[in-house]
Amino acid sequence: MQVETASVPALNRLELTARLVDRAPLRLTPAGIPVLDCVLEHQSEQVEAGSRRQVNAQIRTLAVGPLAEQLERMEMGREARFAGFLATPARRGGVVKTPRLVFHLQAFQTTVTP
Repeated sequence: MQVETASVPALNRLELTARLVDRAPLRLTPAGIPVLDCVLEHQSEQVEAGSRRQVNAQIRTLAVGPLAEQLERMEMGREARFAGFLATPARRGGVVKTPRLVFHLQAFQTTVTP
C-alpha cells in the first residue's frame, strides 16, 4: 500500500462496537468541564491472514463535555457504537516512558437490544 503524506491529512479515527465495563466518578476540570474516565470492552470475530480469530480488547477511554455526562448515565454493560481518536496522555516534561493509548470519544450511539 502506497500512501502520499504530502497531500493527505493525518488520519486518526477509531470506530468500534463495545460495552461499557468500568468507569470512574465524573470529575470536573478547573474550568468546570466534565470529564469521565472509563473502560470499554470489545469482542468480535475478525479475519487475519485468511484465518478467523476471536478478538477481545479493553481500551481506556476518555469522554469530555456533554459526552461525559451522557456516558455517566449509560447503563453498565450496555453495548454501543463508539467513535473518536487515539492519543497518548501528556506527561510532565513531554516525555512518555510507557506509551498507553487512550480512546478519546467524539460520539457514541447505543445499540438497540431485541
